[in-house]
Amino acid sequence: MNEANAERKNHWENIYAKKSSQEMSWFQAHPATSLQFLKDFSIPLDARIIDIGGGDSLFVDHALKMGYSNITVLDISAHAIERAQTRLGAQATNVTWIVADITQFTPTQKYDFWHDRAVFHFLTRDNEIQQYVRLVQNSMAENGVFVLGTFSQNGPEKCSGLPITRYSESAMAELFSTDFVKIRCFEENHLTPFNTAQAFLFCNFRKKAA
Repeated sequence: MNEANAERKNHWENIYAKKSSQEMSWFQAHPATSLQFLKDFSIPLDARIIDIGGGDSLFVDHALKMGYSNITVLDISAHAIERAQTRLGAQATNVTWIVADITQFTPTQKYDFWHDRAVFHFLTRDNEIQQYVRLVQNSMAENGVFVLGTFSQNGPEKCSGLPITRYSESAMAELFSTDFVKIRCFEENHLTPFNTAQAFLFCNFRKKAA
């Protein structure tokens, strides 16, 4: 692990060690938009799903309740993963848990549904952004659905004390245009637990057939 990765991991471990879920700006008791994507794209209940940065998110809780049975949750923070496992109790054994920096993740399978709400925009170096693009390209099954949520150009410039990269629809679509077909992009305001609004951009893509 290089210095930049180590600093990033330490930052998030400290955040999750000191703050409760409700003290995180991205907290959602019911992640309605993310869950709606599963319905909109008719994702089968046995689809291979991965939630990037979903360690302490309730997305996995609700997906399990909906009947999904092949879910992987990846997070850089072991503390975040432990929280989710404790919260889910016995159900946690039905989930594959991975503690890893997304830039160092080596998948062992192809995914049918890739969900990332608010991880990608923390990558600010061009080499890491391109690394993420290649990772998604190589990790998605043919015709798989890729859902990406980032701060839009109207969103904040920092989050949790870290700089972020804001995106427009055209910039995001261009990044993933080689291997993916853009389905739809839209902006949505997320109301934080502190009653402030964060402008998000969600884009949905489908992996091109070989």
